[in-house]
Amino acid sequence: MADFDKVLKFWGPVEADYPAMGGLVLNRLFTEYPDTLQLFPKFAGIAKADLAGNAAVAAHGATVLKKLADFLKAKGDHAAILKPMANSHALKHKVATDNFKLMTEIIVKVMTEKAGLDAAGQQALRNVMAVIIADMEVQYKELGFSG
Repeated sequence: MADFDKVLKFWGPVEADYPAMGGLVLNRLFTEYPDTLQLFPKFAGIAKADLAGNAAVAAHGATVLKKLADFLKAKGDHAAILKPMANSHALKHKVATDNFKLMTEIIVKVMTEKAGLDAAGQQALRNVMAVIIADMEVQYKELGFSG
């Protein structure tokens, strides 16, 4: 539980403007890992130069960060949050868990820059995400998805 609290200590700036922070996270993801853009077919018609200011990208980024907030606030008791997310990301979106690892590093970078996440907070976020991702892998296996 200590890891959850370490991250939540820095969550205020994220929560204060989910769309702006979410937009930064997704745009950074698409910049550093361009292949990840293929995982978001609804953004296919948007020119790369226009992604940064796109409201739909910011809105989806906000959704990602709000879901992460749910996980953080659940402090490990996240089965009810995880199962529907794992189902949709395995069966509908076909998103491999490696992509969540990439997203973790992007969120660490953005929170370090924009929310002052310190070294202990960075490790705590990585630890929290490692648990979530491991639990997703279990769900994926149960669903027969090997992505």
